[in-house]
Amino acid sequence: MPVWLTEHEHAVVAAAADRLIPPYDAHPGGAALGVADFIDALLGAFTFDPPRIWAGGPFSGRAGGDPSFEQFMDLSALEELAWRTRIEGSKGMVERERNGAVIGWQQQYHEGIAALGRDFCDVTPDEQDARLDRNPEFKALLYAQSCEGAYAAPEYGGNRGLRGWASIQYDGDVQPRGYTDEEVAGRD
Repeated sequence: MPVWLTEHEHAVVAAAADRLIPPYDAHPGGAALGVADFIDALLGAFTFDPPRIWAGGPFSGRAGGDPSFEQFMDLSALEELAWRTRIEGSKGMVERERNGAVIGWQQQYHEGIAALGRDFCDVTPDEQDARLDRNPEFKALLYAQSCEGAYAAPEYGGNRGLRGWASIQYDGDVQPRGYTDEEVAGRD
């Protein structure tokens, strides 16, 4: 169940993520990697306490150490102001408009998804591509955040089953184990 997006918006983001990061051979594609869950968690970061912005650390537990990535960290007042401005926009608040008004990601997603059309999930892939191309600013935002969702640490909601990392032959975080000499030698 989505945290911030509606069910329809979540489905549109998943479908669009598969157009931007399509399934290909062993790569599962953006939808299967949980890109929509990642973006939903980012847009709804402040519905959690502490906000789901900075995963804890120092270790995920995947290569040893105590798993602490999933314990999100508190934000400083300045960090909270900056992230709320990015996500929610300035909303006419003086403290968020030092450099002018900001349209937040939440509004960009609501408007961008609406512009794709209510039937976006049902039209052909070529039509989905054409609709994404009609809004290059939203497509660029969606693409950047789709890549983050596909290949970020899974504690942020994407990279489901570590399949994003596996598809690009990346081991992911290996602390505290690190890399062996054999793993480092001969890498391109």
